[in-house]
Amino acid sequence: MSSNLHDVKNTIWMRSVAIGGGLVTIGVLAYLVMAVGIGSSYHHIWDDAVVNYDQVIADGYNTGDKEYDEAKSAKTEAHLSYLTWTTAGKTILIMTGVYAAFYVLTGFFNSIKPDPEHGDGHEEHHGSASPILMAAGLFFFMFGFPGFVNTCKAMLGLEVTADYAGFGASLLGIVILILGIGNWWREDLSGYNEQIAYGTPFGGQDIRKAGMWIFLMSEMMVFATFFSSYLRMRTGWCTEWAKGAGRCDTVDVTTASDLLRHDIGTLMPGAINTFALIISSYTIVLALKTAKDTDWKPSENKFIKSIFPNRQLAVRNYLIITLMLGSLFIVLKLIEWSHLVAEGFDIGTQAGSIFFIATGAHGLHVFIGLLVMLFLIFKADTVGYSKENKNAMGIEYFGLYWHFVDLAWVAIFPAFYLY
Repeated sequence: MSSNLHDVKNTIWMRSVAIGGGLVTIGVLAYLVMAVGIGSSYHHIWDDAVVNYDQVIADGYNTGDKEYDEAKSAKTEAHLSYLTWTTAGKTILIMTGVYAAFYVLTGFFNSIKPDPEHGDGHEEHHGSASPILMAAGLFFFMFGFPGFVNTCKAMLGLEVTADYAGFGASLLGIVILILGIGNWWREDLSGYNEQIAYGTPFGGQDIRKAGMWIFLMSEMMVFATFFSSYLRMRTGWCTEWAKGAGRCDTVDVTTASDLLRHDIGTLMPGAINTFALIISSYTIVLALKTAKDTDWKPSENKFIKSIFPNRQLAVRNYLIITLMLGSLFIVLKLIEWSHLVAEGFDIGTQAGSIFFIATGAHGLHVFIGLLVMLFLIFKADTVGYSKENKNAMGIEYFGLYWHFVDLAWVAIFPAFYLY
């Protein structure tokens, strides 16, 4: 038998709507400051640098001349600075918009449902409509995805015919997907004791834990294909690295690492991301440890105590820090991509396709983890986590996934950025 652990009133879900509104405000402010404010100032500097560069060429200076090299360097630096701030502002706006959509739609969807009746504490765990809703949402999203992409390109001013029917189908799929996830939020927030697996080989283990390990094994195979394809192709290329090692004579392929490892400014986002993910793995462990520690006491340091005043808020704030570090990873990743594309390294080349698909797949895993973390934060802020009813296990299972994402990046960074 399974028992319901919490009666979650609809008033709690209105807090989710308020959080969504706050996230939208943060995103708009970040966009205005970074993209509109700082980005626009760098755009003016870039325009002036372009005019100066064209004038230097008109004056007859060429490659190797001091005036030409300085003008070209100033133009490139101004362009990259502009890309850094505009990309950061737009990425934060989009990310907070997605976060807000999850909170607002989920909160509104659950707040209009009848308040749960107080049970006798011995209800059987019932079936869930969430998987069906999420599957239907993914179906409509993928069904209209080509039209979604073309319409987005048309909105960006590219010469592509918009497909509003496909765009609408994808948007409908996104809404259904979020509603399905929102329904799962409500079910999980109410809480049920862990279901135990029977039979071999997982007899006696929590079903969710066994399922997570099986999922992670399949994920290892996915990333193994990226590494194997990259290494297989790399051994046949004459890269700058291979030429320096005396294995070939003429460089025929430019890799991402050729553009990244010699420029500390371009390599910096990947390096910072490495530390961000490592630290985030530590903060998720602290969140789990705090959630399970019934004897937890706040620090005697006044500053630390102000951030972690009690056990429930300590768990929530550790999760928020993890969310912020993961969000920083996505922002820096897109800044890095914008720099590489500006230097001519894009997905249209063989080396570029392997790099962008591998790092993009990893970034997608990070972003999906951040969406799951939104619920963990909301749960910590409402019903809380405790060792007694084992609802802290959700953090542990998510932590397994997050550690895998971290370890995958620890392998990706030296292979794709330094080698």
